[in-house]
Parts: sequence; C-alpha cells; structure tokens
Amino acid sequence: MSVKYQLNKIDLTNPRHLKTLVENRRIFNLDNCELNVFESYEQTYRVPLTFNDFVITSMVRGKKVMHLLNKPAFDYLPGETVIVPANETMVIDFPEAKMDSPSQCIALAVDAKYINATLSYLNEYYNSHQTESHDWKLQFNKYHFENDTEVTDLINKLMRVCSSNDKAKNIFADLNLKELLIRLVQSQHLEQIKTDVSLQSNKGRLEFVLHYIHEHLTSKILINDVCRKAYLSRNAFFKWFKEQFGITPVDYINNERIKLAKQLLAEDKYNISQIGSYCGFSDLNYFVRLFKKVEGITPGAYKSCMGSGKIIG
Repeated sequence: MSVKYQLNKIDLTNPRHLKTLVENRRIFNLDNCELNVFESYEQTYRVPLTFNDFVITSMVRGKKVMHLLNKPAFDYLPGETVIVPANETMVIDFPEAKMDSPSQCIALAVDAKYINATLSYLNEYYNSHQTESHDWKLQFNKYHFENDTEVTDLINKLMRVCSSNDKAKNIFADLNLKELLIRLVQSQHLEQIKTDVSLQSNKGRLEFVLHYIHEHLTSKILINDVCRKAYLSRNAFFKWFKEQFGITPVDYINNERIKLAKQLLAEDKYNISQIGSYCGFSDLNYFVRLFKKVEGITPGAYKSCMGSGKIIG
C-alpha cells in the first residue's frame, strides 16, 4: 500500500453541538452539489446510509468498514475515495470510533442533471473530432481507490469552497466539480480498457496500445514506437492519450512499472538493482527517485516494511 494523499483536516464539531454520536452530519448546499461532513464518536456496526444522488465520498480521519454493491467488505481509510451510485445503500461499520479519535468522512452528492450535462459535454467534445469514439459515462468497475494528487487537490478545493461565505462559491465549485467528474470518468475508462486488455479483447486502438505497453514493460519502450503503433504523430498521440485517460503515456508507463516493482519487492527474492532493471529502468537512481515520488518512500524502505509486516500509509 502506498503512502496516500490525504485530505486536509476538517475541524471537528464542537461536542456541545453534536446531535448524535454516530454519523453526526453537517451539510453545505450549493446549486449543483451538497457537501456532507460525517463524524462518528462511538464504536458501532451495520449503519445504513443512502443518497438520492451520485455521491463521491472521501475519508478524512479514522477508519470505516464498508459493505457496498454486494461485494466483500473493505477497510476505508484516510487518503481513499469511494464513489457510489444514486439510491445505493452503504452499510458501514465503525470498529475504532471513540470520543477522542472519531472517524470523519466527506460525502459530495452531485445533482443528476449536472452529471448528465458534464457527460454530454465529454461525448460532444471528444467524439466530434476523433475517428474513434466511445460513450463517456460513469461506471463502477473501480469504486474504491487511493487518491492521487489531482483528486486530493480538487476535493480539498471543493471542501474549502463549499464551506466558505464567498458569494461566487457556486462558480468556483462548478469549475472544480466538473474537473473532478471528468477525471473520475477518465480513470474508470482506463480501468475498463485495462480489463479488456487482460481479457485479450483488443477491439481497438486503445486496447492495442495498452496491450503493447504491458507486453513490453520489462524492456525499453520508445514512445515514438508506440506512436507508430497507434498511427499517430507524437503530439497527436500525447493529446489523444491524455484526453482518453487523464494521464500522459509516459506517466502511465512509469506507474505500471512501479506497480510491478512493488510486487517484486514484496516477494523478497531480488535486490533493488535487479528489480529496477527488470522493470525497465536502466538508471537505478531514476528508479529510486520515481518510486519515492509515486509511493512516498524509497524502494528499500518499502521492501523493509513489507518484510516486517508493517502497514504503509
């Protein structure tokens, strides 16, 4: 597990103003969304929670255990986000909540009309000038994930804007909310394409490019070669890839190599130099710097933590 990008801390509710010790709720209403801040101060289990709108939740403090979408329960920790469809009931456990160490979570409920307008924009803008098109939509193939820098920054901005007294806060919230939705859709699209690749369902250029990258992760990948495989110029390829997935091809390749390196580090069979070389990094120092940038610690520290059984993050 990586060192996560955690949200800024939110002031806890004054104890005198608590209405309940389980999922005490503060609400900030805007035109297109509603920011909820939930706090729980005592251990309890199987608490149901349902929103009428699509909701983006993110942990700030403490720990929850989530039961969702008829899938196995999972720990929900600071630095992580969960997206939930409208009218889907979350069942939540609070195994560690106490008065002096409560859990705290934000839930951003987004108006359906706003979501549909954003998706319509994506479909109209991207599909109008590309030879390959697809239906941009919210999916739930990946509904629980660790925050990256962009998601963390956007949610922090939305929390600050929604709770402010700025007369223009609806305008600022709209800008950040639209970007957050687009990044989520792009991330889900990438997960779907990766699933198609793993199933050897190479239906189009996207699947072909990702398949090529994954087949060559352990060797040198020349971006110009990938561009030729996609039948696009270098500039067009970078623009196309970023539009589709919200990430550059170079960052995608590096992230996938770091994931592979983490697997090998956990196995404790190889030294760091061997792992870096196997994962396609010809420069050991670059591998160490990149690993620390992505994961927050060096490969050596990660290897030590995995060997000692310590939880990272």
